[in-house]
Amino acid sequence: MMQALLSFEQAPPLSAPMRFFLTAPLFAMLAGALLLYSGPDMFASRWTPSALALTHLITVGFMLQVMLGAMQQLLPVVAGANLRQPLVIAAWVHATITPGALFLAAAFLIGKPLLYISGVAFLTLGVVIFVWAAARALVGARSSNATIRGLKLALAGLSVTLLTGVLMAASLGLSLNFPLLQVADLHMGWGFMAWGCTVLAAVGFVTVPMFQLTPEYPAWFGRGFAPAALGAVMLWTLTDLVGWGVASTLLSAVVVAVATAFSYVTLNLLIRSKRPKRDASHHLWRVAMGSTLLACALWLAARIFSPLGYWQPWPLLFGILILFCGFMSVSIGMLGKIVPFLVWLHLQNRGRGQVLAPNVKKVLPQNRIDRQLRAHLLACTCLLLAVFWPAWFVYPAGLALIVANGELLRNLLYAVGIYRSHLVVISGSTAHR
Repeated sequence: MMQALLSFEQAPPLSAPMRFFLTAPLFAMLAGALLLYSGPDMFASRWTPSALALTHLITVGFMLQVMLGAMQQLLPVVAGANLRQPLVIAAWVHATITPGALFLAAAFLIGKPLLYISGVAFLTLGVVIFVWAAARALVGARSSNATIRGLKLALAGLSVTLLTGVLMAASLGLSLNFPLLQVADLHMGWGFMAWGCTVLAAVGFVTVPMFQLTPEYPAWFGRGFAPAALGAVMLWTLTDLVGWGVASTLLSAVVVAVATAFSYVTLNLLIRSKRPKRDASHHLWRVAMGSTLLACALWLAARIFSPLGYWQPWPLLFGILILFCGFMSVSIGMLGKIVPFLVWLHLQNRGRGQVLAPNVKKVLPQNRIDRQLRAHLLACTCLLLAVFWPAWFVYPAGLALIVANGELLRNLLYAVGIYRSHLVVISGSTAHR
């Protein structure tokens, strides 16, 4: 079983991943504020400045923070790949990608070349530092399980996602003559599949059976998913760049089919969960996988049925299903499990058997998680409705997004508060011995 392969004694200091986890909700709250500021005009097209800024507040501001924080934890625990000086790496990466995301979002809104250049410079530095440190740590790690293979290939996906993003930002900031629409599609494909889905699957192979009490993922699926995802995206990219239209269309459908397969397999495992009571994390995983299936079906339908393909709002609906209902839901679900577990684990290690750590459910009480779940689902619902009736639902969506992620931030800070207060207990107990 995967749990038997975990080496929790190699976990990095808690502050390494937590700085990323605590920053992510702030970007989602900024996205909510942007919805309130932009109003219904944001939903006129996927290419409006405010829509592009919103997208990158979520992908770079929220998702990248959560994913890099999770990888900081998983690399040593699952792969035995210890980052050298993890706190230094975490500090540098966090200090660069955070302003980079802010500069990039501001660049889309304001359109100043200096903002594009600043955003790309900070993000490139942060991602390069992380990829270099992670690759260096993974050099000696054998690809003995699906998670290790997935993490290795996800780093390649992140690198190409960064490269295509740099090309677009350079084109916009320096008025270079790049085929923006083509590069934008490649950027989205690499970011969605080769980076986002691959790292999500790598994390899910560990956390879904561990926290949701499901059967393990099928061995053949674990072995094949990451190579299939990366291979499909690479072939699609090559055919698209050389102008093989039919082959490119077919391979893009293969990319979507691979994402569909992960969602279907994960939903099937969740249905077979042995957990007697399905908690918020379980519901969020199911919402995320169901939303991804709907998004993939929408994408395929838009390619097959011309009226839907010409319906201008469909890319916005696809984006909301993937980003907010999909990646954000599963990220929030994982944070609700991973953070209390990490607090418990570190306190247990610090207590050295002399002072017991508080129960995981006391680190982050279930009623707090349930309240945040309801707020997040309300935000997703309002966002989906805003695609059809923007004048009515864009402002409730913005407010709900701010409230939901304010609750998420409060929950994370509550867990950190439990950690710090219990450290005082441990220090006091140690001093009296």
